[in-house]
Amino acid sequence: MVTHLYLGVIILAVFATTVANTDIQVVCAKASVRITWRISAEMVPHAARLFLGSCMPSQLNVLPTGEGEAHFNYQFADCKFKRLMKGKRLLYQNELTYRPQSKTKPAAFVYPIECVFKRPEGWVPPFLNPGSGVSEGRGGLVFHMALLNEQLTGIAKTNVIPLGSFMPIWAAVEQKSHQPLLLLMDECVAATTPELQPGSQVYPIISNKGCLLESVRTNSMFLPRYHSSAVILYLQSFRFGPGEEVYIHCNLVAWDPEGLDESKKVCHYVKESGSWELLDDPSRSALCSCCDSTCKPRAKRGVEWESHSFSHKSVLGPLIVVDPSDSKAHNIPQVSVNSS
Repeated sequence: MVTHLYLGVIILAVFATTVANTDIQVVCAKASVRITWRISAEMVPHAARLFLGSCMPSQLNVLPTGEGEAHFNYQFADCKFKRLMKGKRLLYQNELTYRPQSKTKPAAFVYPIECVFKRPEGWVPPFLNPGSGVSEGRGGLVFHMALLNEQLTGIAKTNVIPLGSFMPIWAAVEQKSHQPLLLLMDECVAATTPELQPGSQVYPIISNKGCLLESVRTNSMFLPRYHSSAVILYLQSFRFGPGEEVYIHCNLVAWDPEGLDESKKVCHYVKESGSWELLDDPSRSALCSCCDSTCKPRAKRGVEWESHSFSHKSVLGPLIVVDPSDSKAHNIPQVSVNSS
């Protein structure tokens, strides 16, 4: 046992003296990555403890100098790569590590790997394809609403939300044979019941025809769209019935993309500029100026296109917002999140 620990210390010491000279080259391809990690002669015998995520080197070459080159040639579907969607970019992330001890122990060296690509035009994440989640038809349209995970790569697996963290709420409309439509979140409130009653306690999130009130009070925002028929509300969790079940009630509207006005819009407050911004065309953010007062439609446009709009009341929940510092938070059972 003593010998084992002693050898572990030697290995760590050798690595610490050579890591400064480590040469790592990363080549990102369309669906894969090629990494060459040049290591010292002292590290060559320990190359089996080098990892890309969960993968060992696919090849090791020993150079005439005694140094080594560990090659990692893998698909993004391998090695536990994380895929993230951020605005107009697709990111694949992982880590190169050196683990002289078992994987349960911290890595002695960590080097982040990231491949960034421009999101293909019209690209839709697989989990957002029509048919996912609970939906309902209205006028030939199918509406969806769901809670996403932190990486925006799939549906959330838990309904327990730490206070202050973000809840990515995705909504979409499946258009089928309709003309292209723009999905709007006309109004959203939080409540402690799955059905709103006259005496229900509610907390306004979006009101005044598409104004995200929470973007003024917190860091909430709308994320850039990946398609006109979907929107992601990046909502920062807040105190509302702590430890109680919370339901998000939203009125979703499918609308003519060319018919934006004060009553048909998606606006959030940008603290850096101290002003409201129109998600779909910041150059027309004047449509959001009414968010501090009362937003009224331009009558002619509203009447002309009213027959082309479809709305659907959707409910997401139950969600449970907990304070991580509360010892009782760890005992709250997790259940699936439903939408209707």
